Amino acid sequence: MKKLLAITITACCIFALCFGANVWADEKEKEAAKVPLENYLKGHATGNPEFMRKAFHTEGKLIFMREGKYSTRTFEEYIAGMKDGKPAPDEAQRKRWIESIDVAGNAAVGKIILDYPQGKFVDYMTLLKIDGEWKIVNKSFHFEPKAKPTAE
Repeated sequence: MKKLLAITITACCIFALCFGANVWADEKEKEAAKVPLENYLKGHATGNPEFMRKAFHTEGKLIFMREGKYSTRTFEEYIAGMKDGKPAPDEAQRKRWIESIDVAGNAAVGKIILDYPQGKFVDYMTLLKIDGEWKIVNKSFHFEPKAKPTAE
């Protein structure tokens, strides 16, 4: 009986150590995958295109619907739109956050919310770990305009 108890306890400890190591590794990768998403948020907050260059892979695309039509832009075209390198005039009213990150091996998906006075963006970022570094390789998003306040 004591031998069975010792074997059971040993097996449970080994399982806990292995499972704990996997959870730690998963959290470590999740934190690493968060870095380009945070750079993306900093790029929006500051208007500095260098943060976007750190976040995006050189060959990725934005994929979205505009006026009911499928549309794309390269990351370089997107970044070029940040030519003045300054925050938006209404930056104080803008809120942004990482809603979630899901990692599986060298692939991940991040969901980002951009809550702006004129509307809310929901961004879905596809990330890959390339040469040991996480990069956003595609971005698709949805924009929902906010209703304008009516004068009474």
